[in-house]
Amino acid sequence: MNITSTTHRDDGIVERDFLLGEIPGILWTPGSASASAPVPLILLGHPSGPGLARMRPRLDGRARAAAELGFASVAIELPGNGARPALPDLESARAELWQALDAGLRPDEDVIDRLVLPLVDRAVPEWRTALDAVLALPEIGGPVAYSGGVLAIGIRLAAIEPRIVAAGLFAGSYVPLRMFDEARRVTIPVHVLLQWDDEGNDRQRALDVFDAFGSAEKTLQANLGGHTGVPVWAGEDAGRFFARHLG
Repeated sequence: MNITSTTHRDDGIVERDFLLGEIPGILWTPGSASASAPVPLILLGHPSGPGLARMRPRLDGRARAAAELGFASVAIELPGNGARPALPDLESARAELWQALDAGLRPDEDVIDRLVLPLVDRAVPEWRTALDAVLALPEIGGPVAYSGGVLAIGIRLAAIEPRIVAAGLFAGSYVPLRMFDEARRVTIPVHVLLQWDDEGNDRQRALDVFDAFGSAEKTLQANLGGHTGVPVWAGEDAGRFFARHLG
């Protein structure tokens, strides 16, 4: 991990930009974090498309909420996003998906597979590498949780990464049918947020994914509104979920 800038903020958070090879990332740690008192970590997932720079204000708000609970947070740029090299196949599939949605149609399963599966295959190993690097810092000690989207990325990480003990997932993206077997292998506590009127999501597919999770503790919170209409109390409920499993 190559730290490119460090900011000691007025709210006590230490904010560090870093590069992990070619992958940009941001690490937020609360002022309480130290080698003698290492803190838990939340991996902040975010949508594919906008890029880390555009998502930064929203990620910062989530990181502040985590720091208030005494947790560190980290986000990394997804493959094919931001300043990273473009992935033409990903861009083509994304364009086809939005073309279908704009026409009021449901995207074909082939389009969903071509958009999501290569992204998951690339992003999950990068997340695990980032997790190795962050946990090597003396002030970060775990346990670890995953928070946010892309939903399919969260599913695979929750299924295969033993250091992740809880997942708060945003059902705001499509999940390929072939990933349902992976969802059934998820046994850690899961808290799923679903915006009932999300214009870019398949509500029934999200409900089916929730039903597929193999977790003994799983919660679905559904609120009226579109993709960006998440109510304040939904974030507060997610915070209580993380406090219960990381605190």
